[in-house]
Amino acid sequence: MKVLTSPTFDRHAKKLHNNEKLALDGAVREIMINPQLGDQKRGDLDGFYIYKYRFSNQLWLLAYTVESEESLTLRLVGAHENFYEALKRNVRK
Repeated sequence: MKVLTSPTFDRHAKKLHNNEKLALDGAVREIMINPQLGDQKRGDLDGFYIYKYRFSNQLWLLAYTVESEESLTLRLVGAHENFYEALKRNVRK
């Protein structure tokens, strides 16, 4: 499966520490196995999937879209706090 990244995802992922990046890599591998693993959103976030995973007793969210059976695009990663507001802000751009 081909995994693409958005500029917003790249900016947020660049700020992560090495151990946080390892946890993110594990989450991406899980999604690559089964792209429908995340919760599909509706309304103004229609088309987005949100995969939730825990790292260091904190809930992290990974937003992605499935482009085709062979590719997906990672849109945003971050802690739960203000995640959906940031995602909605970046959707409008």
